[in-house]
Amino acid sequence: MSLRKNISYVLFPLTIWYAVGVWFRNLLYAVGIKKQEAPHITTIGVGNLSTGGTGKTPMVEYLLRLLADRYPTAMLSRGYKRKSKGYQVDDGSHDAVILGDEPAMIARKFPQVQVAVCEKRVEGVKRLMAEPVLPDQGDETEESHETDESDRNRAPKLIVLDDVFQHRAIKPNINILLTEYRRSYFNDHILPYGDLREFRSARYRAGVVIVTKSPAVLNPVEKHNIVHNLGLLKYQKVFFSYLKYGEIKTLQGASAHVDLRKTDCVLAVTGIAHPEPMLEEIKRSCKVLHMAFADHHAYTVRDVERIKEAYESMPGKRKIILTTEKDAVRLQDMVKGLPVYVQPIEVAFHKEQDVDFDQYITSAVQENISFLNKLSIWN
Repeated sequence: MSLRKNISYVLFPLTIWYAVGVWFRNLLYAVGIKKQEAPHITTIGVGNLSTGGTGKTPMVEYLLRLLADRYPTAMLSRGYKRKSKGYQVDDGSHDAVILGDEPAMIARKFPQVQVAVCEKRVEGVKRLMAEPVLPDQGDETEESHETDESDRNRAPKLIVLDDVFQHRAIKPNINILLTEYRRSYFNDHILPYGDLREFRSARYRAGVVIVTKSPAVLNPVEKHNIVHNLGLLKYQKVFFSYLKYGEIKTLQGASAHVDLRKTDCVLAVTGIAHPEPMLEEIKRSCKVLHMAFADHHAYTVRDVERIKEAYESMPGKRKIILTTEKDAVRLQDMVKGLPVYVQPIEVAFHKEQDVDFDQYITSAVQENISFLNKLSIWN
């Protein structure tokens, strides 16, 4: 029996108290004592039931790639493990100390998106909606909208909310729940016995459920069984996604022209919840030595020394250090002189028979924005 299981059994009494607290909090929302706000702006919430590792950040990036060139768009996050407090908006510096690693990474990759962080999501949305609006450039539609750096200063029409499923003070128009293919909520239990932050019944709050990190080739029978086990209602849409690994980049984002098949060994440095899919991808091409750090790890000088020692001790002459985009945000100023490269990761979706994910989301967003525009005219 694993150490985790032994600890889980010991902590089971705490699970009961935690479950009671979660139940009571949700009851307060159900009877209206705790209030939910639905802001007068189109919002997409991305979250999960587990403690992490479902791929929220790649999904947020997917949504921004899909929608940010169609509408003035913002992304709001809590900014986990940042050094700042309260509402902060990226000023173009992409500072992980102020924003946190994931928002800083997104700000750098999507210059047309307003990236903000705030512990209180309702306050953060209100502050984003109050951002100054540029002079009217004439009529524009989602098809004709062209984005540039000036979109940072434009009040958004769409806000993507990162890790918001448990933050019930705000009610997104489109609520997306992620569950990992290998660690789905239907095989899990509430904390600390399991990894769920809420009861499995909380899944009914989602309009869309995405099974993430599934195989690139998915057996139809297995897919059917997973959908059955998710236990969803008829109105809830289910999609399956998988990870794609892009061309390896330098820390500055340029093409590195690295072929892993011609590499003797890779030192993989990760500070993410579940690095297994990335490691499996690298192992298809070469040998891997893995240095694992905690999710959102704040790297120290000693950590970099350990990374350097591990790299120098690896066999072979053709060797590199490979890390994630999120880790690169914290490492880039600390690893000068070391051959550190970045492995980009993107989300891709399996095609569905009726409607695919892109069609569903773009249609839902367009309808909601059009409705809010008409409502503004009537008011």
